[in-house]
Amino acid sequence: MQLATIRESGLDVAVALDPPRGLVRLTDLTEPIEGGVLDVLASVPPDRFVERVAATPADRFSPTAGHALTAPYRRPHKIWGIGLNYRAHADDLGAGYPDEPASFIKADHTVIGPGEPIPLPRQSHRVTAEAELGLVIGSYTRDVAEQDAVARLWGVCPVLDQTAEDILQRNPRFLTRSKNFPGFFSFGPGITPIGEVLARFGSLAAIEVATVRNGEVWRSGAVADMIFGPEFLVSFHSRVMPLYPGDIISSGTPGAAVIADGDTAECRIAGIGVLSNPVSG
Repeated sequence: MQLATIRESGLDVAVALDPPRGLVRLTDLTEPIEGGVLDVLASVPPDRFVERVAATPADRFSPTAGHALTAPYRRPHKIWGIGLNYRAHADDLGAGYPDEPASFIKADHTVIGPGEPIPLPRQSHRVTAEAELGLVIGSYTRDVAEQDAVARLWGVCPVLDQTAEDILQRNPRFLTRSKNFPGFFSFGPGITPIGEVLARFGSLAAIEVATVRNGEVWRSGAVADMIFGPEFLVSFHSRVMPLYPGDIISSGTPGAAVIADGDTAECRIAGIGVLSNPVSG
C-alpha cells in the first residue's frame, strides 16, 4: 500500500495505491481524508492510513493504469542529501569513508516526479543519476535518539538524486551548486508506510537499492552496506535542526551512473517501487 498523487485536470489529487485493488482517491475512502499528501503526512499516522484504506470497499477503487502519477508533493520543507554513504560508491570516487555524514540541502525547485524529464544543465558536461532510498519524516523531530528514529518516519520512497559531477570535481565547496539544478531530485511514485516496510523486510537494513540506466543495473547495494544507517541519519540531522512532516532524507546511493540526452534513469527498490525518468539534453 502506498500514498501517492495523481494529476487530474491540472490539479494534484492525493490517492492510495493498493494492489491488486488499484487506486482510490483519499476523499473516496469510507473514512475520507482531505488535503494533499503533505497534509496527510502531518495529520494521519501511517498505521491509521493503512487501516482506513484497508477498510474501504473494493468497488471504490479503479485501475491504476490510465492515471498520471506525479511527485507525491512539490514543496517539502527541506531535503537532506547524503553523499558517500555506501562504501562501494566512496570506492568508485577514490574517496575515503567520512567520519560524519557528508550531507547537503536541496531546494524544492529541484523536485520532479515519475516520467518527468531530467534536464541536463548547460553549465555541466557530466551529470550523474543516483538511486537512493528516501526517508520521509512523519512528525516533528528534534534531538531524537537513534533507537527512536524509525518511529518518526512516515515511510520510504524511491529517489533519483542528480549531480553535476564535473562542477563538484572542480571544488568540493561547489556541492550545493552541483546538486541544485532544476529537475535534480525525483521521487515517487508512492510513499510506502513504515509499518508495511518493516513487516515486509524486518528492518530497513534489508532493503536493496539499484541505480539503473537504460534498463541495465549499474550498481546495487543493501541499506546494510551504508556507512551511516537510516536511524543514525534521522537522529544526527534532528540534532542539527528540526525535521518536519514531509522532510526527506535522501540516504545515499550505491552507485552513480553518468546520464546523457535520450537515456532513461531508474531507481529500483524491490518491494518498494520503481522510479523512472527520461533524460533531456
